[in-house]
Amino acid sequence: MSDQPQSEGLAQARRERLGLRLRVMLFFALIAAGIVAALVVGGWLALARLPVEQGAVAGPALVQAAILSGFAALGVVVGVWYLFDANVARAIERLSAAIRARALSDIDADFGREAAGARYLGDLAPAAIAATRALASTRNALAESVQRETTRLAAEKSRLETLLADVPVAVLLCSADHQLAFYNWQAADILGSGEGPGLKRDLLDYLREGPIVHAYQRLAATGDGDSASDLICATVDGGKVLAGRMRVLRRRVADQDPGYVLTLRDVTAELAAQEGRDSLLAEVFEHVRRPAANLQTVIDVLAEYEPTGEVPAAIGAAMLNEVQDLTRAITDLGRRYDQLQAAWRPLAQIRSEDLLDSLSARFGAEALGLTCEGPELILRGDGFQMVALVAGLGDLVASEGLARAFTLRLIEEDGPGALLRLEWEGAALAVSRLERWLDQPLGAQTGDLTGRMILRIHATEVWPETLAPAQPAVPGRHALTLPIPNARRAGRRPAPIRRDVVYDFDLLSKSRSAEVEKTRLEDLTFVVFDTETTGLSPERDELVQIAAVRVVNCRRVMAEVLDTLIDPGRPIPPGSTDVHGITDSMVRGAPGPAEAGARFHRFARGAVLVAHNAPFDLAFLRRHEEAMGLRFDHPVLDTVLLSAVVFGQLEEHSLDALTQRLGITIPEEARHTALGDTVATAEAFLRLVPMLRARGLETFGDILAEVRRHGRLLKDANPQ
Repeated sequence: MSDQPQSEGLAQARRERLGLRLRVMLFFALIAAGIVAALVVGGWLALARLPVEQGAVAGPALVQAAILSGFAALGVVVGVWYLFDANVARAIERLSAAIRARALSDIDADFGREAAGARYLGDLAPAAIAATRALASTRNALAESVQRETTRLAAEKSRLETLLADVPVAVLLCSADHQLAFYNWQAADILGSGEGPGLKRDLLDYLREGPIVHAYQRLAATGDGDSASDLICATVDGGKVLAGRMRVLRRRVADQDPGYVLTLRDVTAELAAQEGRDSLLAEVFEHVRRPAANLQTVIDVLAEYEPTGEVPAAIGAAMLNEVQDLTRAITDLGRRYDQLQAAWRPLAQIRSEDLLDSLSARFGAEALGLTCEGPELILRGDGFQMVALVAGLGDLVASEGLARAFTLRLIEEDGPGALLRLEWEGAALAVSRLERWLDQPLGAQTGDLTGRMILRIHATEVWPETLAPAQPAVPGRHALTLPIPNARRAGRRPAPIRRDVVYDFDLLSKSRSAEVEKTRLEDLTFVVFDTETTGLSPERDELVQIAAVRVVNCRRVMAEVLDTLIDPGRPIPPGSTDVHGITDSMVRGAPGPAEAGARFHRFARGAVLVAHNAPFDLAFLRRHEEAMGLRFDHPVLDTVLLSAVVFGQLEEHSLDALTQRLGITIPEEARHTALGDTVATAEAFLRLVPMLRARGLETFGDILAEVRRHGRLLKDANPQ
């Protein structure tokens, strides 16, 4: 804490110190002023020593000579100053910027134009080159040593990330003020409405505040790091109900509130299923109670006619109607119950070849022959239960002495389902025997699970069939047919989904700052973005693509990217297509400028915007603020102006020139694409940050004041 005032004073002194070229110019101006003063004083002394008559005659000539000599001297001074500025002062600034870039960033490129322009500096340029080469060599050797020592830790980190990525629940790690410092892909899926979660975003932007805040307050008050609190919460839009458990982390700093770990599970479907089951149970009583009461009344009436044995026809018809109503009600309720059971159970998708291979192994273990036929399908069901059911049916047929060799056919139907048919040659299986077997436990491996329970879980049934013989002389062929309600043909495997974990544990020890201008760069969140358009006029042309990446804690978050095409609502000129490669067919069906701009606004919420030539890109977005109902009033940094601060205003500051100067390679196929240029701009920005810090520019306000000095080069895009 004691170093902070000293560093602020040093930064202030550096900002107030004049630049080298300005000081050189002032030095030559002082020389010129001295020459003029010397000419004036010399002429005055000469005139003072002459008699009055001679002075009146020689005075005009002497003044004229002094004026001409002064202009000549000034011309010589200006010429020498120009040569000195171009070949010495400017070369020194260019060389110092190159040295700083190589010292503070991982740039291995050798000096090129900088060394050529420093030819009048004597041994300074070769000495700088030698020093930077030695620094690069030392840095590379140190990096290799560190890399060797950290290989094991990197491997363990990768394994830990893989384990955390496959945890079957959403896991979030938050600071005391509810900023996200860690989340896995399940959390991104649960909270993924809109732009999805992101590091340093507020968890309460996604979940309703009450349960989270109350649970944290309860746990923080206990002071027990081993205690946990179960909670039920909902997303802010009310679309999902989540069951969670919160555990507060142990305090790392005595005067700092601890963060917490929150695990979440989506129970929306379970609650809906529970509500459906409760509703169905209520309907059971409602539909069965009335017919049962009526039947009881009819039975009581029948009892009165028991002595005579004569039952009126009306009573018999009434009894028949009530029985039919009761039967229909029970049948309908049973059907709905089976559908409800199948709907809420989390049945997985399994490949048919995996299922058939497991069945072949089970039949082989029981010394039963099995031939499998059928297309490759994706089936929805519990693979273990389906194997147990079909294998049990085979054991049943074999135990009845009907067959020991089977053919299992998987038949694709026209609709969404398929048929699984277990065929054999021989006698038929009695229906009564099948029904009794379905009510019995399948075996020790499945506990109390019965075949009928498996059928109910999968919302299906099984029945025996008699098939036509393959040949006239062949004995009868029979089968057990099992429909699979949900099946589809297997296509090419899609690209694997990246199941990353996203984290930055340093965020747990950082608190929010309300004043952006006083916040240090490493404590800010940045969104670097770029656009592609139909032309170069923000008033007449329109957006066709926007891309953005997030930078948190001065590191780019690889998993948090926005990249979308935009339908401009007008034809894209061929000249623009030649630049960015986007055609009319590519943007057909894409969101319009206002919708895409709103998505970008959500993605950039609470961040500082960074772009190369930001006024150009923001002009296109700000045109649609009224349609979006939003304002782009974010703080803004422009890498054009940052480059001018670091390398001087007279240098070229195009994106190509900047990336080349910083040793960044943009793949040819990525240049002039929104995402490719965004990534390049982000890399350039991250390499400029330590150079800015080395110049004493620590906070956003420091940089903003400095870039506004270069307003002649480019207009500042920050809201005034």
